[in-house]
Formats: sequence, structure tokens, C-alpha cells
Amino acid sequence: MSPSSNSTSAEQRLQQASDWWSTSIIDIRPGVINTRGIPIQELIGKISFPQMIWLMLRGELPNAEHARLLEASLVAAVDHGPQAPSIAIARMSVTCGLPLNGAMASAINVLDDVHGGAGEQCLGLYQSIRKLLTDDSSIPSDNEIDAAVDLGLNAFIAENSKIIPGFGHRFHPIDPRVAPLLSMVNQAAEQGHVQGLYASIAQGVERALLRRTGKALPMNIDGVTAAVYGELGFAPALARGIFILSRSVGILSHAWEQSQQGHRLKGPMPTTIPYRYTGDPEHSVAVVSDKNPTPESSQ
Repeated sequence: MSPSSNSTSAEQRLQQASDWWSTSIIDIRPGVINTRGIPIQELIGKISFPQMIWLMLRGELPNAEHARLLEASLVAAVDHGPQAPSIAIARMSVTCGLPLNGAMASAINVLDDVHGGAGEQCLGLYQSIRKLLTDDSSIPSDNEIDAAVDLGLNAFIAENSKIIPGFGHRFHPIDPRVAPLLSMVNQAAEQGHVQGLYASIAQGVERALLRRTGKALPMNIDGVTAAVYGELGFAPALARGIFILSRSVGILSHAWEQSQQGHRLKGPMPTTIPYRYTGDPEHSVAVVSDKNPTPESSQ
């Protein structure tokens, strides 16, 4: 092989190595850290953490009202107490000897479809309803929204289940986090910062569930933040990701508090409270033998 072909091959390998990870998010070189093309020293002390989240995910800085809505949603979903499975897991993990990072990882790992995924699922439902509207350039009438909502709910239930993510709450008859967030969205819509269509769809789903079930199933934190993220143009998967960013603060706080309390090996309940045993009553090995006789030889 000639020296020139060796040189070309080496250049190609270097290019392949450089192309192995490609990113438009950050450019790091000696003495340089540019986030989405902006030097980090121009961001430090000048933008908020919610604005940084937006910049990282969207490649641009949000306007002040969009950043305000994102920040409010992050604040609203931070914590829901030690009975929330993820928080309980973080606290139990610490008592088993895990450090904060291990406790946080254990807790975040359970934020999946059932616990943590409702916001993503709800935004997906809203988006499917939006596609059914003939003209989404302006806010349709309540009748138009109700018709699209009914079709969207029928399709969702047929494909998934009768449980509609984002509505009803096992603990709160009225989720206290909904009204302030919805008010902020409505105010932003009135001022032209967002369209307000996702908020209208969310309220349409609330009306439809009341008609269908005969009882109120009010919007919960997942339903209202899904409306916020829809208004802000985030994809459903990012609704879950942003929720996890928010809930991580609560997880960290509870893990740290538990670490300061000094307990060891705390389970889900005090040992003085028994669990319910539902198996066979106590019996001898002979009884087991009688119930499961040894098969006879086939000879």
C-alpha cells in the first residue's frame, strides 16, 4: 500500500471517529463551551434554569412568557409526598445505604407509563384530538371541540383503556395545582403568547368525561401540564422528560432529608403494621406430600 493511500485511510478513520457522535447541542474545545452556539459565559447569570432547559431542548431561547409557563409547570410538579412511589423508593433506598445519586436513580427508574407517564399520554391524546379539528389556526367553538374530543376519546379507549390520563386524582377531589396553571395559560392566550387551543381541548375532555360518567373527573397536574407543554410546542415524550426533571428536585429533597434522619432499612410500612398473608395455613410436610403424591411408575 502506498504512503498516500495510508494517509487517506488514516484521514478517513479520523473522520469516522469524529462523526461517531454528532451533536448540534454543544461545542466543546479547549477553553470553549458553546451551548447551541452561545458561549457559556454569556448564559451564566443571564438566563434562568427553565430558559436553559428550553435552549437545550429547542435550540433557541424562549420569550419571557414561554419561560414563565415552563417554569410554573416545573414548580407545580416538584413533589407529591412520601406516599408517591418514586419518593418512597428514594427514601427507602437511602436507608438501605445508597448515596443520593443511587437513591435518585432508583426513584427515577420507576417514572414509567403508570407512575410518571400520564403527562406524555395525555399530551398524545390532546394532539390526536387537535388533528381531528378541521381548522386549528383559531380556537374552535365548544361544540366543534366537543365533537372532536368524543371521536378522540373513542379512539383512545379502543386502543388503550377507559382510564383517561390527566383526569381524576386518587387523592385530590380538586387538584390545587390546576387552577393557577390554567389561569396562566388563559392569560397568555389572551395576550397572544400562546394559542390556547390545548387548554380548550383539555377543558373539552373534562366536559366529555362528565357527560359520559355522570361524575366530575377534573383535570389533574398531568392534564394541565400536558396542556401547557402542548401550547409551548413540546413533543409528548418531552412532557415526561420535563416532568422527571421537575420531580427529581422532590426526589433529591426527600432522599437528603431521609439521610439526615439516620434510619436504617426502612420498608414501606412500620414493622408494627403487619402485611396481609393470603397463602395456605400452616401445615406439615406430610400434608404437602398427601396433596401432591409421587406419580406412580409407568411400568
